[in-house]
Amino acid sequence: MLPSLMFLLSMGFLSSLCTCFEKRLKRAGVGDIGEDSFDLFFELRALQIATNFFSDLNQLGHGGFGPVYKGLMPNGQEVAVKKLSVDSRQGIKEFTNEVKLLLKIQHKNLVILLGCCIEGPAKMLVYEYLPNKSLDCFLFAKEKSPSLDWTKRFQIVTGIARGLLYLHEEAPVRIIHRDIKASNILLDEQLNPKISDFGLARLFPEDGTHVNTFKISGTYGYMAPEYALHGYLSVKADVFSFGVLLLEIVSGRKNSDGRLGPQKADLLTYAWGLFQERKTLELVDGSLENYAADESAMCIRLGLLCCQSTVSDRPDMNSVNLTLSSDSFILPRPGKPATQGRVSRWTTDSSSAFTNTTTTTTNASSTLTGATNATSTTRASVGSSFVEDFSRNSISCSSINEGR
Repeated sequence: MLPSLMFLLSMGFLSSLCTCFEKRLKRAGVGDIGEDSFDLFFELRALQIATNFFSDLNQLGHGGFGPVYKGLMPNGQEVAVKKLSVDSRQGIKEFTNEVKLLLKIQHKNLVILLGCCIEGPAKMLVYEYLPNKSLDCFLFAKEKSPSLDWTKRFQIVTGIARGLLYLHEEAPVRIIHRDIKASNILLDEQLNPKISDFGLARLFPEDGTHVNTFKISGTYGYMAPEYALHGYLSVKADVFSFGVLLLEIVSGRKNSDGRLGPQKADLLTYAWGLFQERKTLELVDGSLENYAADESAMCIRLGLLCCQSTVSDRPDMNSVNLTLSSDSFILPRPGKPATQGRVSRWTTDSSSAFTNTTTTTTNASSTLTGATNATSTTRASVGSSFVEDFSRNSISCSSINEGR
């Protein structure tokens, strides 16, 4: 038996897990997992049969934690089984972290943990099965992207925002996800989004504004520069990742794509250039036959605001949700988004388990400072344009301490 597992057992981990699972299953309305399975913990044999002995045909994806398989339980319920690779060094820690965090939280825009298996050397998490896999499978696939019309894309954006607001401000414990990206957004039958993969998530002090860390974990292209370069971690790191993802959803392209040429390769740089030239709507996915111009322009502006260099210039998720749910709003004029730390220079050690998106880990050092300009903007539903009111100019500057 692995030392880490023995420690968990000695700390009463299984007992507390049982109690938490009972509460979670009742709240989720999925208390009956099947008489041939057990009440709270899945037997290894049951999961082997459900996944056809972890057949390659049942595999949904693979990441640093290990592969994920589709399973069919005796009662007909479909599940997703996330299996810890035996040779995964970070697996035990991530496994424990994900279980503990998911037992504390419950929201319609977060994936539901049904149970786990810790029999023998096998360590597995069992989730609700979401048939449409992850957002990237639709967003970046020509044959599936037409399924995401503008109305559905906007609903996905608002669902992700609500899930992040819950993690940051409404959950029993404040949680920073640290790996918000398209491949970690799962879609149910109606294409409603659910945030998944909490292996890298971190609990956050309720009265704290940030933490400093040497170990940096996340995905290239989505990580906030102050975190990627200096280990400065706050909820605004998730906000930055959300901003990148928001621009991807609007544009229908990845945040970095060298095939598009130097001018368009980096999504943030390209979006900022279009914004400066007052050609914002040229960023909208060309495959969309119809879209709400005012909402699209607002989402692009909001995405740029979420990706500001200065941490304090980014909105929190409460402000993001208010903006997305309001018919009229005031948004500051964004400054140039942060592009520091977007060069792939980290050591790869893990990736999304549902698709094959690279996740990176590195150490933090150095200091970052920055300043941006802000100008308020009022949206008016007149045709496809924004009516801009340059009524306020302000400058803010913050200094990020060296990661410790």
